Amino acid sequence: MGGKNKQRTKGNLRPSNSGRAAELLAKEQGTVTGFIGFGTSHSDLGYVPAIQGAEDIDSVVDAEFRMVLRKLSKKDVITKLKAMQEFGTMCTERDTEAVKGVLPYWPRIFCKISLDHDRRVREATHQAFEKLILKVKKHLAPYLRSVMGHWLMAQCDTYPPAAVAAKDAFEAAFPPSKQPEAVAFCKEEITSVLQDHILKETPDTLSDPQTVPEEEREAKFHRVVTCSLLALKKVLCFLPNNELEALEEKFKSLLSQNKFWKYGKHSVPQVRSAYFELVSALCQHVPQVMKQEASKVSSSVLLSIDDSDPVVCPSLWEAVLYTLTTIEDCWLHVNAKKSVFPKLMAMVREGGRGLAAVIYPYLLPFVSKLPQYITEPKLDFFKNFLTSLVTGLSTEKTKANYSECSAIISAFFECLRFIMQQNLGEEDMEQMLINEQLIPFIDRILKDPGLQHESMFNHLAETLSSWETKADGEKEAETDYNLENVLLNFWERLSEICVEKISEPDGVLRSVLSVSNLVGVLQKPRSSLKSNRKKCGKVRFADDTPEVNKESEKCMSSGGENSEGAEGVTESHNSLDLVSPLRKKYLEDLVCKLAEVSIDFVNEQKSEQHMHFLSTLLDSFSSGQVFKILLGDDQKNIDKLKSLELAQLVQKNPAVQFLYQKLVGWLNESQKKDGAFLVDMLYSALRCCDNDVERKDILDDLTKEDLKWSSLLQIIEKACSNSDKHALVTPWLKGSILGEKLVTLADCLCGKDLESTGSPESHSSEQWTLLRLAISQHVKNDYLIGEMYVGRIIAKLHETLSKTEDLSEAENSDSSVSFVCDVAHSYFSSAGRGLLMPPAEDLMLTLFQLCAQSNERNHLPDFLICKLKNTLLSAINLLVHQTASTYESTFLRLSVLWLKDQVQSSALDNTSLQVLLSAVGDLLSTLVESKDPSLLGGYIGSVMPSDSEWDRMRQSLPIQWLHRPLLEGRLSLNYECFKTDFKEQDTKILPSHLCTSSLLSKMILTVQKKKLVLENNVLEKIIAELLYSLQWCEELDNPPSFLTGFCEMLQKMNITYGNLSVFCNTDSLLELLFNSFFPLTEGNLHTIQSLCPFLSKEEKKEFSAQCIPAFLGWTKEDLCSINGAFGHLAIFNSCLQTRSVDDKQLLHGILKIIISWKKQHEDIFLFSCNLSEASPEVLGVNIEIMRFLSLFLKHCSYPLAESEWDFVMCSMLSWLETTSENQALYSVPLVQLFACVSFDLACDLSAFFDSVTPDTIGNLPVNLLSEWKEFFSKGIHSLLLPLLVTAIGENKDLSETSFQNAMLKPMCETLTYISKDQLLSHKLPVRLISSQKTNLPEHLQTLLNTLTPLLLFRARPVQIAAYHMLYKLMPELPQYDQDNLKSYGDEEEEPALSPPAALMSLLSTQEDLLENVLGCVPVGQIVTIKPLSEDFCYVLGYLLTWKLILTFFKAASSQLRALYSMYLRKTKSLNKLLYHLFRLMPENPTYGETAIEVSNKDPKTFFTEELQLSIRETATLPYHIPHLACSVYHMTLKDLPAMVRLWWNSSEKRVFNIVDRFTSKYVSNVLSFQEISSVQTSTQLFNGMTVKARATTREVMATYTIEDIVIELIIQLPSNYPLGSITVESGKRIGVAVQQWRNWMLQLSTYLTHQNGSIMEGLALWKNNVDKRFEGVEDCMICFSVIHGFNYSLPKKACRTCKKKFHSACLYKWFTSSNKSTCPLCRETFF
Repeated sequence: MGGKNKQRTKGNLRPSNSGRAAELLAKEQGTVTGFIGFGTSHSDLGYVPAIQGAEDIDSVVDAEFRMVLRKLSKKDVITKLKAMQEFGTMCTERDTEAVKGVLPYWPRIFCKISLDHDRRVREATHQAFEKLILKVKKHLAPYLRSVMGHWLMAQCDTYPPAAVAAKDAFEAAFPPSKQPEAVAFCKEEITSVLQDHILKETPDTLSDPQTVPEEEREAKFHRVVTCSLLALKKVLCFLPNNELEALEEKFKSLLSQNKFWKYGKHSVPQVRSAYFELVSALCQHVPQVMKQEASKVSSSVLLSIDDSDPVVCPSLWEAVLYTLTTIEDCWLHVNAKKSVFPKLMAMVREGGRGLAAVIYPYLLPFVSKLPQYITEPKLDFFKNFLTSLVTGLSTEKTKANYSECSAIISAFFECLRFIMQQNLGEEDMEQMLINEQLIPFIDRILKDPGLQHESMFNHLAETLSSWETKADGEKEAETDYNLENVLLNFWERLSEICVEKISEPDGVLRSVLSVSNLVGVLQKPRSSLKSNRKKCGKVRFADDTPEVNKESEKCMSSGGENSEGAEGVTESHNSLDLVSPLRKKYLEDLVCKLAEVSIDFVNEQKSEQHMHFLSTLLDSFSSGQVFKILLGDDQKNIDKLKSLELAQLVQKNPAVQFLYQKLVGWLNESQKKDGAFLVDMLYSALRCCDNDVERKDILDDLTKEDLKWSSLLQIIEKACSNSDKHALVTPWLKGSILGEKLVTLADCLCGKDLESTGSPESHSSEQWTLLRLAISQHVKNDYLIGEMYVGRIIAKLHETLSKTEDLSEAENSDSSVSFVCDVAHSYFSSAGRGLLMPPAEDLMLTLFQLCAQSNERNHLPDFLICKLKNTLLSAINLLVHQTASTYESTFLRLSVLWLKDQVQSSALDNTSLQVLLSAVGDLLSTLVESKDPSLLGGYIGSVMPSDSEWDRMRQSLPIQWLHRPLLEGRLSLNYECFKTDFKEQDTKILPSHLCTSSLLSKMILTVQKKKLVLENNVLEKIIAELLYSLQWCEELDNPPSFLTGFCEMLQKMNITYGNLSVFCNTDSLLELLFNSFFPLTEGNLHTIQSLCPFLSKEEKKEFSAQCIPAFLGWTKEDLCSINGAFGHLAIFNSCLQTRSVDDKQLLHGILKIIISWKKQHEDIFLFSCNLSEASPEVLGVNIEIMRFLSLFLKHCSYPLAESEWDFVMCSMLSWLETTSENQALYSVPLVQLFACVSFDLACDLSAFFDSVTPDTIGNLPVNLLSEWKEFFSKGIHSLLLPLLVTAIGENKDLSETSFQNAMLKPMCETLTYISKDQLLSHKLPVRLISSQKTNLPEHLQTLLNTLTPLLLFRARPVQIAAYHMLYKLMPELPQYDQDNLKSYGDEEEEPALSPPAALMSLLSTQEDLLENVLGCVPVGQIVTIKPLSEDFCYVLGYLLTWKLILTFFKAASSQLRALYSMYLRKTKSLNKLLYHLFRLMPENPTYGETAIEVSNKDPKTFFTEELQLSIRETATLPYHIPHLACSVYHMTLKDLPAMVRLWWNSSEKRVFNIVDRFTSKYVSNVLSFQEISSVQTSTQLFNGMTVKARATTREVMATYTIEDIVIELIIQLPSNYPLGSITVESGKRIGVAVQQWRNWMLQLSTYLTHQNGSIMEGLALWKNNVDKRFEGVEDCMICFSVIHGFNYSLPKKACRTCKKKFHSACLYKWFTSSNKSTCPLCRETFF
């Protein structure tokens, strides 16, 4: 019935059919005699029982182990693999006793699974076995014999990781010394298992034919046979001889089986390879057994000699050699000439068939083991053999493979030497070997470039060396004579072919080079040859070998000897003296012949390849005899202009004569790329001179006229590359002739003569290379040429760089500047640790100046600037590592002066300053590495300006920077100083103060690795001046673009106060303030106020205490002066701003002092007066007094007397009246500052009284709060609301950050405290719009029309203030629509009502603006709005408008909400909002900048935290729009869930998924919790219905009871609430029909789905509907509900025929969907 295919139910403990059968068997027989598993013998241990009846077994095996072992019997590979891994883990983790219980069952499992077809399973098995061994250790011994055979097979696994794992397990069980003993212990069982696998097993017996594919069965069989053969070999290697004797019968039994010998012809290479390895092992360890099977062994091995499989060959040839060694009469069992040698020759002729590197090392031992009778006639045999070897070398595959070719060449020479040694004295054999083999072989090598390997010539040289050594040391005259004849014959024939190659009419270059290489190798002494030979393994035979074979082996192994240092030493040029005397004569004759032939070709045909050949010959054989031959009879007279000494030298020395007569001409005719070998010939000629004086005279003479620049360059390059050659020409290099010529060359290259010379570019490049080499190359820490000439050349380079500013960029690109950089860089990079010469310091200064200037000034392209920087850094690095600590660098001193001039006097723009700072940073980064600690400090101190220079630079800064700090209260002023216009300044040039402070700050930051101690408070002064510069830039009102760029540049270069403050000690800063800034002046006052925020609290206390005495001045001048009460009160306010003064009595005392000022000097207080008549000094004092009062209200909780409160409040209102009366003067900075501070004071007072609580009201005087609300607060807002309307009417487009608009921030913040009653009693001019449809009264509509447009004002404070004022009005507005609700009756088909027209009109405008900003962005892609930008104001106003609309919506009744929502649905405004929200809300709305800890179950998000719309707080501006967007989305979901659900269901799939994922993750939980909480905490009571909520299950249970009827409904909130549908489930149902019950459930579901409100409101509607039903009101027969599910209306439209009533909306939908106007019940026409 398909039961096998059914999935087994989880937890079903009933066993399968086989398990039940085993259980029945156990019950019938009483006990279980065997265990489930597969076995090959009855003695094997069984598997863990699968039944529960065997109590004795169960008690031993752990239950978890039983489960794992059962899994191992499964057929699935993955199951077995995981089970084995789990088994290994359990072996490690469980205790020893539990693991020991598995041991009885492990051998059976291991023996089966170690042969598994899957290699991963086998590897995991051995890894688990190792863990088992490590746990049970010696307890494995009783079971060792059962597993050892398969264990050894596993160590020979064809999958290397599995074999390694098995070996690791074996080594874990037995140390190396115990392994043979362990194998010997199990030898009988091992050999039985292996022999069974080799002889008995078949693919069908190893695997089940019914379940395993044939291919898999064959693969497993081949692997098992291979492993068994190799394991048997391992047994032979492990066991000692006495143990092997006990197994001889076993081996005889194995070898007697024909199946075993058939493996030698097996089709699988791995099987054949393992077979031959086993044969080798048998020959080595049991030779007597193998001799008994000689015929089978010989034919099986020797007849397979042509097997060319790469897997088989190594083991086959090893078996061949062991067979020849073990079985002496092996050739009696095979026909060598018919069966073996033809195969061997064919294989050799084919180059080993790609296996020469494997096979050919065996050829010499093979040949040495051949009996003489087998090789007869031996001349023909060896001739054929060697000819076949040479033929194999000619195959294309062999030529392409170096190792193959080398193996063949090595085998050829080894066999040749062996054959020669065996047959020395036999003339025919000698002639054949030399004339027919060796010489033709060399000739072929010389002809074929593909065969010209270095090893060939080395083998030839070594062969000759062995013959020469034997001839010299041979005591027998006959042998000596025979070897000398062999050598004579060889050299004669070699000379013939070499001369023939050189004399070829075609002049083939490769032939000439081949001969050159051959001669070069032959002249090397034997000791140098040994170092070039690679060490390679050779076969050693167990029995004694003939002496000649030992000799050959000795020769073969000699290549492995290490001649240390042979390669690293330069070869001696008289190496002929080191070669054998027998070779020297022959070699000299050969060289002379070759030289004679070559010079003829050179003289007649100008053959370049023959010149190359001569160069090589002369380099190795530079003797006078060779040069005489080269001169021949063409002896010319010397030039008359030569000196007498030189002429005599030429006459006596043929080498010098050849130099002048031949070589100089060749050098001047050659190109640079072809002249290297000619220079080698020149050095060979110089080597024949007697002393350095002769060589110097010759080179000086040549330098004057004869040699070109390229030739000089090559001579010097050769000298630099070879110490021997450098020693030959050192006097000439240091001489004046070469030095003066190089100076002249530098002058020519760097000067104007370069163009006139008309030299090709390549020649110019050679000359620059020559210059660079001459001044930068060092030999033994000394210049290559004279030091004086190096200095003169550097001076020429410096002169060239100094002229770059006079040239254009194009001219500099084509000039020699690039070459100068290369030469200078080489000089500085290669210079030693000595002192720099003065020209080099001048060059460094020029380099620094060019690097520190923009390309507008130095006219250099970028690639040259990069080169200059690299050159400068190498120079500075050299300067840093100067050895003399007392050395004073000229460069450092001059660079300081130049830097000061640049930043203080030069006109620098942003680009120039950035380049300068970058260059200084690079300079100091290198100077940091200096070991002299005073170097950096002295350098920075030298750049530091004096105090007078700082004053001059500060005074030159424009004063407009005071605008913002004045408005924000961080600086104080008591006179009008804004007389100069910043725009009149140059819009590109930076003030010198900015340049200097940024330069010094960059220097401090660059050297921060060193702990510098700068004298005279230099560090503190630098930080103070940088603060001055940064604040000047920061405080500018709308700074020009170049200053913005300056600040951005400092940020990118990390020049900020934060990075510098770590070096600053504020104690010394405070001391600096007291010592330098008192008595107070205007500049000192500002500096103190700027630095005040960075002082510690204790320092500020001490600082403020110093200001108190100045408050006690009693004259008007004392009160208004900077050094009097005004200045010190300003400093006190700066300290008070950071809550540093917590002495309440002190603050109260200052307040009393200020009250006393009013009594003494009332005219100072500007109460209700005209500010145009007030002096700036008086304005300043009033400003500071108002600031103090504001700070006093914030920081002092000391109780005030009623008179003091009267002073504060009356003064505030009087100052505010003054501000209101002087609107025309707001353009005056001090007047506007006065206005801002008066608004601040009013705002702080409003905040103070707004925060009064019943606990704190007791500290206030009686009636103070009522006076504030009834008089002062009303007075404030009656002044400020009209003032706001007037102010923004004049300036509609000013931004929040502008100076003229700064008073908006405190004014708007004050207006946020206005009460609803004060708003409703406003005195604003009437503003009505005729087209507006409204139910609002005139004064309220005027207020809306006035405030609503402010939501689009450009300044954020105005928008937020307008929002706060409108927010207080929104709850009052729906009642006016409620009063007129009857006019929106059921007459309309789909009645709709607009929210306040002013808001909707504004919303329409905002939607158009938002479409331009966000319309092109796909939904779901997050848009980041830049704070305070124009787009920011648009988006902010749009979101605030929607918050107001939603607030208005929430305050409306259910009926009104239905009308409003229908209006929003028709205009699709809500849809647009939702699309925009998903462009503005962040992907991760986490609250705050710091990441929330993972352990926190309720992380804070923008949905859980309330948005605080603060006017002054700007730190959170980047999060303003995202947080506001999340807040609006939260309100929309909460108050308009039905409309959002409708939009979501109708959106496209991508948007659908984005909204669902975001809402479910971040909003649903919050809303669900709030809904459940609102139900739990609701105070709403229903007559006859109780409501309960369960927070954990997100369920609301409503129980409705009326008379005997009980209805219980359960409301389940979905996980993506409110997007998903709310499900209504049935609970108790008593006394209600099923159909009615279903109707009511459907009605509740409809209300909850379609009503825009909370669950409690939905339940109230549903209860009202049911109540109406019980009151007798009939259902609408379309929706079967009394109350309509969307607009909450009753059925009022009645059919005149059947009298049934319907909802208007239901009828409209019925008519439109059916296209009929008939009654749904009676089908009569509906009137």
